[in-house]
Amino acid sequence: MSEETIYGKYEGDLKRIIDDLSRQIQAENVKVKTETGFKLFEHFLARIKTDDSMREKCQRKNLPLTAQSALKEIRDAIGIRIVCGFVDDIYKTVAIIKQMDGVCVYNEKDYVYKAKPNGYRSYHLILEIETPFEDCLGQLPGRYFAEIQLRTIAMDSWASLEHQMKYKHNIKNPERIAKELKRCADELASCDLSMQTIRNLIAESGD
Repeated sequence: MSEETIYGKYEGDLKRIIDDLSRQIQAENVKVKTETGFKLFEHFLARIKTDDSMREKCQRKNLPLTAQSALKEIRDAIGIRIVCGFVDDIYKTVAIIKQMDGVCVYNEKDYVYKAKPNGYRSYHLILEIETPFEDCLGQLPGRYFAEIQLRTIAMDSWASLEHQMKYKHNIKNPERIAKELKRCADELASCDLSMQTIRNLIAESGD
């Protein structure tokens, strides 16, 4: 018999919550595509943070290795990444998510409008979701957290590259690479803006 994960008896509920949340968001994408002819987003990725990753994060934050730490102190056990074609679609998707039943925004950070110093751009939402399942504090209905990151395709490509650099050991010329990454991030942001402008001009031109 395998060892129980840090999520304990709540792991099954996490899977049900992420499935339901994914279904709702993807249904909205289909609805918007049907109504407008354009999708809200191009790619949708959902995951539950692995046991090893969650334990490592708890240790890094000096938290006890308990379900309460994993589900209440750290709020990204459920993670969703949404990759949109255009910047405007990020904000449209955020607005739709905020209106979903049983969902309230615990925290949000707009790194699209104001990028991090290294050039990172993304929109982060931490959602608190009311569920029919008991949570680790014994509350019913239970409340669980989910982190959603929304990016354009360009932002996602850049973040993947930056992630490789961050976790690669003994990298040569890190200062030069960081400088190049920042320059690239600014160029991609400019490209995203230009693409959005062209899309708007096409939409305004009508048939």
